[in-house]
Amino acid sequence: MRTRAQLLLALLLLMSCTTAVQSVSEPGAGSRQVRSLYDAFARGDVPAVLGSFDPEIVWMEAENINYADRNPYRGPQAVLEGVFMRIGQDWQEFRVNVQEIVDGGDTVVALGRYSAVNKTTKQPLDAQFVHVWRLRDGKIVRFQQYADTAQFARVTGAWK
Repeated sequence: MRTRAQLLLALLLLMSCTTAVQSVSEPGAGSRQVRSLYDAFARGDVPAVLGSFDPEIVWMEAENINYADRNPYRGPQAVLEGVFMRIGQDWQEFRVNVQEIVDGGDTVVALGRYSAVNKTTKQPLDAQFVHVWRLRDGKIVRFQQYADTAQFARVTGAWK
């Protein structure tokens, strides 16, 4: 029951999150899978997002970003609780604007920008990111985020 309640809460929190993919270079199976993940995230389809993860996924947030405090996240439940739910609690109108997806087979790279408004400071965020996705047997086994952590710190008030 706890997991169902968490999924419902995450769905409500993520419904304000959206994703837009502008271009994909050489769409292969890996890039199609990653694009489908971003689309599911934009729809607030948390079960589809978590279902695309390997049960042993290793998720790494960018060093010095708020959510790196629990790195590495291991397993879909840890990602749900430690990243997705916290993003929904901290940000309004959180968007993952994917500008390009580069398909390297079992490694897929997404480039884009995050946009949001911090719920505490009311400051806007427009931060560059790179996501590196590793896939095996149709599942995402590893995620590494690189982001403009200085902007996150300024917007959240961590830097005065």
